[in-house]
Amino acid sequence: EIVPQKSCSSGTAAPPSNPSLEQLLDYIVDVSLRKIVEAGSYHRFAKCYSHLYKAQPELTKCVYNQLISHLQTSFREEIQDLKEEGNLSVLFKSLDELAEEEDIHSAVVPYLLKQHRFLQKAIKEKEEANSWLAEAVLAGRKRIADLQEEIRKSKEEWQAVAQEGQQIVSSLDEL
Repeated sequence: EIVPQKSCSSGTAAPPSNPSLEQLLDYIVDVSLRKIVEAGSYHRFAKCYSHLYKAQPELTKCVYNQLISHLQTSFREEIQDLKEEGNLSVLFKSLDELAEEEDIHSAVVPYLLKQHRFLQKAIKEKEEANSWLAEAVLAGRKRIADLQEEIRKSKEEWQAVAQEGQQIVSSLDEL
């Protein structure tokens, strides 16, 4: 029986763990070729070429094996040429990096959102404290203004009393 040839990927029956997109494509190609070989069995081939099969069964088997091998090789070469012409390796790598970045985002974003909520709460608390302090400062300024007004009035009263006292002393001096 024909065993599919190995491509650039692992060539195993199971897909590679955490594969890149290019490895995944190679795996799909291998599986597809294996399915094609299984679907187009030697018995069908022999039936189509029954005259050759009856005359030389071993030659028929050899032709079949060479045909399948050639088809697999040609198919893999065509896929490789397409990958090279389309610069698919670079594109696959870029897509893999984007997927990895997306994975990082999915892990980091919840943490950042939690941090954002924490910082928003801290900002709100600080704003409330600042508001209270601003009110206290305004009340302090008002108290200072009130005290300055009281001092001004007391000073004016004292000056009036002092002036009145001087007038009294002057009037007493005249007497």
